[in-house]
Amino acid sequence: MMELNPVVDAEHLMREFEELAGFSDAEPPAVTRVVFTETDLRARQFLKESCAHAGLLVREDALGNTFARWEGTNPALPAVGTGSHMDAIPHSGRFDGTVGVLGGLEALRALRETGFQPSRSLELLIFTSEEPTRFGLGCLGSRALSGAADLGALDRMVDKEGRSLEQVRTAAGFTGPLTAVTLPDSYYSAFVELHIEQGPLLERNGVPIGAVTAIAAPAALRVKFEGTGGHAGAVLMPDRHDALCAAAELILDVEKSARSTGSPDTVATVGFCSVHPGASNSIPSRVTVEVDIRDIALAPRNQVVADVKHVVAEMAARRGLQAGVEILNADPPATMAPPIVDAVLAVCSQLGIACQRMVSRAYHDSLYMARICPTGMIFIPCRAGVSHRPDEFASPEAITQGVQVLALTLAKLSSD
Repeated sequence: MMELNPVVDAEHLMREFEELAGFSDAEPPAVTRVVFTETDLRARQFLKESCAHAGLLVREDALGNTFARWEGTNPALPAVGTGSHMDAIPHSGRFDGTVGVLGGLEALRALRETGFQPSRSLELLIFTSEEPTRFGLGCLGSRALSGAADLGALDRMVDKEGRSLEQVRTAAGFTGPLTAVTLPDSYYSAFVELHIEQGPLLERNGVPIGAVTAIAAPAALRVKFEGTGGHAGAVLMPDRHDALCAAAELILDVEKSARSTGSPDTVATVGFCSVHPGASNSIPSRVTVEVDIRDIALAPRNQVVADVKHVVAEMAARRGLQAGVEILNADPPATMAPPIVDAVLAVCSQLGIACQRMVSRAYHDSLYMARICPTGMIFIPCRAGVSHRPDEFASPEAITQGVQVLALTLAKLSSD
């Protein structure tokens, strides 16, 4: 492979981040961009035009996944992919996902400027709805692309307004059967995603690049308790069947269970609690909580899942409640392909940039891409590890270094 020195146009790239952040349903600096809304569709159009202007061939599938291809000299070979997502949860920041989209596009532009000609086609992939904001299930696009989704159930999912995924994607102009979304075997020979860390380790260690070795996967559970309501002053304590007290016990037990697995990578969160009737002078009769449990290994994660089931059953019996546990999803963790990790490390060595191996405790579309092709991730620091907030920030210098590493990694992977 020719000696390459891809030059990142940082000023142009930062303008693109600014422009993309402007497609938002929240006041700046917050970003809200929910899949298949008018705002989302305008952002998609901006990205498609940017890809076309870069000389890439753009296509979309029935779910809205967007592919922008640089044809290689041997287009019959499986392609090398890069990319991420551009949807944003309510009142979040401008860098989650978009670093991999705009950074991936700039990596391809920078390589083209050097005169590089890939043997394998290089393709930017913009995934539909990595965030679970609208339909309650994350990574819709990559789940479908990888064959990990029940496509029939996927199309029947409904949002909070009762509109199905089929209805809203069709209204957005994405038609056709979802069965056509799943990628053919050996479509990609490799996939590399550039992303902000969404944690503090790189910044804390003063290291500009992380080579991800594994991605933790969440098990998502919905727990419902049903007791007996009544007047807060009239029902004596021995006669109560308070659903919220059971939920409070469960929340504390989730924390205790996650701390007791022996794995430093086990984390568990109760981030949603709905109480009925929701009045200060009424005993809660129905409570729903949602639990997120993660680890890069299945055994400790599943231990916490089993603990939740056991504790819910025990509390229901002890408190005289009806209770149930619904597993919303329980995906296996993913291991990143060692040759891609090694390629990232080699590129960093070539550039004289420090790099550390690390795990991703947040899940990404790469979790599902790893099911169908060798996959890797490149992390860059974000200030104070903050993400999913308006003050989420990655510096132009950090983004530029990440794009340089990505560009040279893609060149290595596409040259065989």
